[in-house]
Amino acid sequence: MKTLLKNARILKMNDEPLINGDIVVENRTIVYIGSNSDKYGPFDLIHDCQGNVLMPGFKNAHSHSAMTFLRSKTDGHSLHDWLFNVVFPREKLLTPSDVYHLSKIAYLEYLTSGITACFDQYYYPLMSGQAAKDIGMRILLLGTFNHETNAEDLVNLFHHYHSDKDSLVRYCFGMHAEYTAQVDEIEALNKAIHIAKAPFYVHISETKGEVEDCYIRRGMSPVSFFEKEGFFDYGGGGYHCIYFSDDDIKIFQKHNLNIITCPGSNSKLSSGIIPLEKYRQAGINIGIGTDGPASNNCLDMFKEMTLAFSLSKLSTQDPRSLPAYEVLKMATVNGAKAMGLSDCDILDIGKKADIIEIDLFKPNMQPLNDIVNNIVYSGSKDNVKMTMIDGRMLYLEGKFLVDESIKDIYKKVQEITDRIEKETTAQ
Repeated sequence: MKTLLKNARILKMNDEPLINGDIVVENRTIVYIGSNSDKYGPFDLIHDCQGNVLMPGFKNAHSHSAMTFLRSKTDGHSLHDWLFNVVFPREKLLTPSDVYHLSKIAYLEYLTSGITACFDQYYYPLMSGQAAKDIGMRILLLGTFNHETNAEDLVNLFHHYHSDKDSLVRYCFGMHAEYTAQVDEIEALNKAIHIAKAPFYVHISETKGEVEDCYIRRGMSPVSFFEKEGFFDYGGGGYHCIYFSDDDIKIFQKHNLNIITCPGSNSKLSSGIIPLEKYRQAGINIGIGTDGPASNNCLDMFKEMTLAFSLSKLSTQDPRSLPAYEVLKMATVNGAKAMGLSDCDILDIGKKADIIEIDLFKPNMQPLNDIVNNIVYSGSKDNVKMTMIDGRMLYLEGKFLVDESIKDIYKKVQEITDRIEKETTAQ
């Protein structure tokens, strides 16, 4: 399959200015960027971008996709109450098949927001991975421990998903959080990390209470605890990371760890405002995640970018904080770095063709004083005209180009949601 994307403004996200030209995609890969694409024909598909922007897809660097069944069901709670009294009781009723079907709704929503990859953490991760394959979503699974697995099982899964470099599904180690971790979970994951020499990710320092309770339990911060136990020996990072001490920041610098901010979820749950500018000045790589649809509730990278720069500028009282291009890097290149997706981080020859088209001919994008500023400061998911993953167009001009009935997906998810709520009420 050879595709020509012509007449575009191309934003490679490699710190170079936009260029005018074409992109040629052969199968999964970008094979040409420039203004002399005719020599690469004939083409199986030609798409005229008509002066719109082509750029790398957004990377949703933290998600719980299958939590779609809790969207708008769990509002108005603090994080602890939300988790232990609302979310966890309902999640106990989930089956592997439920996770498969519930994930698909999130993946469709990602496509409408220009998200071409997600870093997903949830129960039955292999089911999330299968759903991603069937839809065409690129996914990094955060494989967690359960009592039916051991360290060797985790390592085998890690190597299995990393043996095929063309696979849409990859695998990483992690756990929910320090405050929910069990002793056998800590031991098995620690062993797996050191056998595979692989990175580790975890929810960390999301609330003041979490940090204070960790000091009571362990006499140190969550960051210090995971470093002491060797979890960060091969890199990785944390989700949320709102309440870091200076020593915590030094640990992240020392191990070259990544911070994933989820401003929508943290705002809705009133967890706090992350000091992004401080972390950026410390040289820490920062990606952006939506978190799950239960705590956000939408899965929209434009919303997350808006909250990231707005909260940073407000909290620092400095309008120069977090410039637009840095925010766009967080949503694309930096997220790809955190996820280990070096083969689809920017637009370049030899990279995977994970490409989105931004419609510049909507009122919110005119006039074209500064296209990057327009995308970050005034853009919305309504400007996403096309989403391509692995060389395949999956969303174009408001229509999904997937191999399944969208109505059937919606119907199945509603059935699962209604069943779980009925079973919860009956308990």
